[in-house]
Amino acid sequence: MGGCCSCQVTFGGRVHDMDSESDHDHHNDNTYVDGNDGSRILLGESSKFISMYCQKGRKGPNQDALTVWEDFTGEKGTIFCGVFDGHGPLGHEFAQCLSDNLPSKLSEAIKMSQQNASYYGENKQNMSPDSWEGSFLRSFFEMDEGLAQNIDTDGFSGGSTAVTLIKQGNQLIIGNLGDSRAVLCTRADDNHFVPVQLTVDLKPDIPSETLRIVNCGGRVFDAEEDPGVKRIWMPEDDCPGLAMSRAFGDFCLKNCGLTTVPDLFYRKISKQDQFVVLATDGVWDVLTNNEVITIVASAPKRSMAARMLVKRAVQAWRFKYPTSEVDDCAVICLFLNE
Repeated sequence: MGGCCSCQVTFGGRVHDMDSESDHDHHNDNTYVDGNDGSRILLGESSKFISMYCQKGRKGPNQDALTVWEDFTGEKGTIFCGVFDGHGPLGHEFAQCLSDNLPSKLSEAIKMSQQNASYYGENKQNMSPDSWEGSFLRSFFEMDEGLAQNIDTDGFSGGSTAVTLIKQGNQLIIGNLGDSRAVLCTRADDNHFVPVQLTVDLKPDIPSETLRIVNCGGRVFDAEEDPGVKRIWMPEDDCPGLAMSRAFGDFCLKNCGLTTVPDLFYRKISKQDQFVVLATDGVWDVLTNNEVITIVASAPKRSMAARMLVKRAVQAWRFKYPTSEVDDCAVICLFLNE
């Protein structure tokens, strides 16, 4: 299957499309467009610390999207990464809209929190967990409201997951909605690589998620045609059957327990920490965390890591699920050291 890198950024009224239709080692190193907050939006597949790649599956339009903003919020060395997995009839529009607009909304919210910190004499570069939480909540809610107004007016057009990461100095802040995932590779004392899952796959079968949904009037059960997979259903209608418990969009379920409140995780980077992989479930459904970090660590060049991982995921799909359509795959590898 030919690679189909779908790294699109809408900026200044133009769509910058970095699609590639070949499997050869092709990279658009250091290709950027300037963001409106002093950031640089990465358009190519790689930069000094980043390898990213997105490939369309066999299920229809590519519903995965991804973006990387370097010098995020105008701060030198701060990086934002986001991977988005759409679903439903307009899932591709949800994912692309999030990729294009969520970083700037989050940047605005962070700057507002930093201004408040400065006002009270605090170090704006060392935000408290409460400030980070407030910034993520504000930007995620504003983004969801915009999606309701601009994409989904009837509530049944789908939605998108999101796994987002900010690297600021030696801190990682991860905000997660849905079942995409972030996994860290760290080096153990005996020198072998160990995966550390930084996010939780937010699905309806998690007891705390089930409880919230049921308390809000939603229902959680398996579909007959897909036993073993818990889904969210409306109180009186057997629809839409969403297989995740938090997401952007899916407005028909927002009063039934589905939430846009992200799960936040923090990690102080150590010398042993090597890289973080953010990917949609097209990767995690067929590869283990350990397999993923092993593939990335074995890449001859950092710039090749994400493309190699997607290629291996596609191969695994064909082997494990030969009668199923290969899912879309989106991957960002963030390397943490020189």
